[in-house]
Amino acid sequence: MSPITDERPQGSPRGSVELSIGGMTCASCANRIERQLNKLAGVPATVNYATEKAKVPFPADLDPGRLIATVEAAGYTAALPEPPKPETGPETGQTGPDDELRPLRHRLITSLVLSIPVVAMAMIPALQFTNWQWLSLTLAAPVVVYAGWPFHKAAWTNLRHGAATMDTLVSLGTLAALGWSLWALFFGTAGTPGMTHPFELTIEPTDGSGNIYLEAAAGVTAFILAGRYFEARSKRRAGAALRALLELGAKDVELADGRRVPVEQLKAGDRFLVRPGEKIATDGVVEEGTSAIDASMLTGESVPVEVRPGDAVTGATVNAGGRLVVRATRVGADTQLAQMARLVEQAQTGKAEVQRLADRISGVFVPIVIALSAGTLGFWLGTGAGAAAAFTAAVAVLIIACPCALGLATPTALLVGTGRGAQLGILIKGPEVLESTRRIDTIVLDKTGTVTEGRMSLVEVHVAEGEAEQEVLRLAGALEHASEHPIARAVARAAQSTAAVEDFANVEGLGVQGIVEGHAVLVGRPKLLAEWSQHLPADLERVVEEAQAAGRTAVAVGWDGKARGVLVVADVIKPTSAEAIAQLRALGLTPVLLTGDHQAVAHSVAEQVGIAPENVIAEVLPADKVAVVKRLQAEGKSVAMVGDGVNDAAALAQADLGLAMGTGTDVAIEASDLTLVRGDLRVAADAIRLARRTLRTIKGNLFWAFAYNVAALPLAAMGLLNPMIAGAAMAFSSVFVVSNSLRLRRFR
Repeated sequence: MSPITDERPQGSPRGSVELSIGGMTCASCANRIERQLNKLAGVPATVNYATEKAKVPFPADLDPGRLIATVEAAGYTAALPEPPKPETGPETGQTGPDDELRPLRHRLITSLVLSIPVVAMAMIPALQFTNWQWLSLTLAAPVVVYAGWPFHKAAWTNLRHGAATMDTLVSLGTLAALGWSLWALFFGTAGTPGMTHPFELTIEPTDGSGNIYLEAAAGVTAFILAGRYFEARSKRRAGAALRALLELGAKDVELADGRRVPVEQLKAGDRFLVRPGEKIATDGVVEEGTSAIDASMLTGESVPVEVRPGDAVTGATVNAGGRLVVRATRVGADTQLAQMARLVEQAQTGKAEVQRLADRISGVFVPIVIALSAGTLGFWLGTGAGAAAAFTAAVAVLIIACPCALGLATPTALLVGTGRGAQLGILIKGPEVLESTRRIDTIVLDKTGTVTEGRMSLVEVHVAEGEAEQEVLRLAGALEHASEHPIARAVARAAQSTAAVEDFANVEGLGVQGIVEGHAVLVGRPKLLAEWSQHLPADLERVVEEAQAAGRTAVAVGWDGKARGVLVVADVIKPTSAEAIAQLRALGLTPVLLTGDHQAVAHSVAEQVGIAPENVIAEVLPADKVAVVKRLQAEGKSVAMVGDGVNDAAALAQADLGLAMGTGTDVAIEASDLTLVRGDLRVAADAIRLARRTLRTIKGNLFWAFAYNVAALPLAAMGLLNPMIAGAAMAFSSVFVVSNSLRLRRFR
């Protein structure tokens, strides 16, 4: 998939580029980059802190290089993303994604080893030997300077660009604590041999010249580094589903002529081999062989699908049976796997409406916190509480404030939710879809291909007295095998007859006739048999009437001057549809059946799957499906639409929430909000549950992120929090938000 795309309709001067952003350390960074990009005329950029990517639509007259230059001018790096590389072991000499965490892990270990003795000496008077404070300085200084260097570097970069982020708060707080301690040691009374330092959380009036805050400086650095490290690991886990999806495809393929080539060299029309146990290299059509295909990795469907010549197969699925020869129909970015990955990435890059409020708040949060810290310092100095108390409270305010949790609330939940959806065969197109699922109260179901199988199948065989079912079906199937009519194909599939046919003829509008193994066979409407004086007996006449009343098709069979049987053909209901309707009802949705078939068929299907008669809308022309959706919306209903055909595309687009069956047409999938990769209606209920669960997780994350700051900042300003404890709490808030999002990985 190319990172630069032309998204515009003909004549509209717009393109789009996706940039990988480097140097972001908190949500404020993402907001700042987004603001700088959006200052360019015609650029509505979206920057995602969790995925470290920016999606930037831009006018045709704008050089994409200016976008990269704008990001770099803000103090960050930008580049076109490289194709994903599989993780490899050290024996290959290549690096995996874990190497990105190595520098952070090294600084974290260093800070922990050196900080623990500093904190222990500050908290436990028994460890405060003569001149212990100088050992604390020796251990704490490398922690603040070396381990905390990323904070100081980012703070300096932001300062040069007139900005402030979370790094500014951390750098200010830790350097202030270290600076105060240095002053107290060299110019105050803290360097006196035998000095003791009780660990207090409450304010004591003092001039502060005998107090050092090395444990706060080292402890805060260690805690925040730990938070960053676990946050980075959690973010990587959150994106693991997409990486796994991208790596599902085969790496090489054996062509029909025996050559083995990388899958990238495969072209549409090429014929390739798939042996048992191998992955199918790309989307194609089976030309030789029969087998069972395991599509569980791609669709979540555990039951293998039988395929034979003429059946379509999907790349990245596994051949679980015999040897196949497949002709490639779609390769590269056009395959279903690539389209799935593209949809998931688009969803993860976007922002839900609930996140935009958090972005606006975190954008002004850091300057407000710095002002509040300065105000806290001034207030306590003014009340005579002493410099040490005032300084403690001011530093705690700097450290406790954390817009990171606000920035991570939505993207991490989206990462996990959409990734888990992809594993289950559910593709969520964008974060705004989550809001739609919350409001839905009515779900309109297209009948053909959604509730039913979408193709005719033989459902009943009735024979005249003295006839054998197998013989009737065998001779009828042999004759129908020569016809392309959907009803004929249904009979032929069921019969699997190999009998030879002679003198085949199609009787327009009535059926077919021919010679099968010496028998003059007629298959078609009862009228065709009647013209040859082959009249159905009374019991078969009743079968025909009952089938027609139920909206099914009755096919009469006769040979050698006598009517022999009736075959009943219908578009059968999917075995899981009734269960799916029950699940949709349990979600508080009212199912409505929408079809172009006549009333008898529609009501028969509705009765079998549990849809109320008053919620059946039949004999609707394809062009009128949109009108039905609009009418329901005009009645105050929030409407979801499930469909799979070209004639459903407009209704899917009109509905408040469109769900396309992935077994349907590309037009329908393009018009929908959610794509259900496999043709099981139960997945529609799963999709709505997953979307609602993801939205609840986002809102829960935002609530706790807001509540944390609302509760913690006043405590810090009142002097009730030691800076080290504030640092631990701040780190915990970000880790909590990411961990809460990771619970979505267990969605079933």
